[in-house]
Amino acid sequence: MSASDSPAARKAADEIRLGLITGIAAYTLWGLFPLYLRQLSDVSAPEVLAHRIFWSAPFGAVLILMRKQWGEVLSAIRSPRIVMFLALAAVAIALNWLTYVWAVFNDRILEASLGYYINPLMYVAAGVFILGEKLRPPQMIAIGLAALGVVVMTVGAGALPWVSLALAFLFTVYGYIRKTTPVGAMPGLFIESSLLAPFAALYVLMLMNAGEAAFQGGSLSMDILLMLAGPATVIPLVLFALAARRLTLTTVGLLQYIGPTLQFVLGLYYGEPFTLFHAISFGLIWTALAIFSIDAVRANRAGAAKAV
Repeated sequence: MSASDSPAARKAADEIRLGLITGIAAYTLWGLFPLYLRQLSDVSAPEVLAHRIFWSAPFGAVLILMRKQWGEVLSAIRSPRIVMFLALAAVAIALNWLTYVWAVFNDRILEASLGYYINPLMYVAAGVFILGEKLRPPQMIAIGLAALGVVVMTVGAGALPWVSLALAFLFTVYGYIRKTTPVGAMPGLFIESSLLAPFAALYVLMLMNAGEAAFQGGSLSMDILLMLAGPATVIPLVLFALAARRLTLTTVGLLQYIGPTLQFVLGLYYGEPFTLFHAISFGLIWTALAIFSIDAVRANRAGAAKAV
């Protein structure tokens, strides 16, 4: 029996296969999220955000119970420092969600997808300015092309693509905080949601008292859609967590382009304008991501070779 046919090798291959399936599923769900949000277009973006936060908490609690992660949750909340950083992360991701929902409701899905394409490159830039990391030449070229793409979009639109930049910046802030805070993905999201849930509930109650809430407004289907905001938020994250533990960072990095690509296609499907400036801007950023990804794969292989 060859080494590749051993039980350990088969188990490793199965783990990688599971990682790919769950990773593709996570990014596909994130990419198709505008389809769900479009069903809520009669609801205000802040109310959708409130329901997304509020219903994430109980749904997350059920998953934590199933995954037996309450010990990690309790350990995290005993640390004021961790709670403080998770509170900051919660604010960053809430603002990211609000911006994204607003973009979908206002026919700016293409601009949102551009933001998530820029995001990996903004992570690298954050590493340089915050952590003092040094850029490799291909990374410098990639960031320069992405910056040029933003300039082209600004010239073409006559205004700074603030949706793209806000989404990329806020998610970078969130990712940096979560990367440096010692708590798992699901326990962290549960704590973040729980910290914001009282404010979300209060906001919805205020809307209901003023007769301005979509929730409990007489449409059972709308109520169910709003309650599904919790599972729609949590499930992709759980799938991503399963993938991240089984795949290399390079593979996860390549998979993440599935989300903005599907958003890009949906933006075109919904008839959003795609001008020459859009084509040049996206072309520059796609080229930047290709250079960035090839460099990441080579760096990963070089690191693996040195380890051997």
